[in-house]
Amino acid sequence: MANLGEVIDAASAVVKGMGVTLKEMMAPTVTENYPDEPAKLQERYRGVHELQRDENGMEKCVACFLCAAACPSNCIYIEAAENTEQVRISGGERYAKVYNIDYSRCIFCGYCVEACPTDAITHGHGFEIASYNTSTLIYRKEDMLVKIPEGAKPPVITEHVEAGAH
Repeated sequence: MANLGEVIDAASAVVKGMGVTLKEMMAPTVTENYPDEPAKLQERYRGVHELQRDENGMEKCVACFLCAAACPSNCIYIEAAENTEQVRISGGERYAKVYNIDYSRCIFCGYCVEACPTDAITHGHGFEIASYNTSTLIYRKEDMLVKIPEGAKPPVITEHVEAGAH
């Protein structure tokens, strides 16, 4: 048989829970008029990834593959290329020639962002990626790379073509 104190504790817990329910029922309904008004997202919202640039406009990604290694869903694909004197894309020895994220597999866990030593990959606030075609859910480097900062010069690519080559 239940103790009288246990019964009183259980009854007070139910009354307390019902009080929260009644309070919420009486509160006014809040409706966001999306898409007519922009969605209000929290600052820490984990949206579509962005590849960042430094203050000089160079890509921060140095193709270290740590983000791909940290990804539990294996949705990040990277191909590295070497920076040269003629082609300088990032501040390191290498840069990501190919950087793809498959959003049909991504779980937005943020492990890639935490693993990046150069803060090259971050979460943006984009969320409108729904699609009927999964091939459109593969975002490439060009889709995620942020614009060159105001006043910065874009990376200079000067290809040297040998005489007589076609």
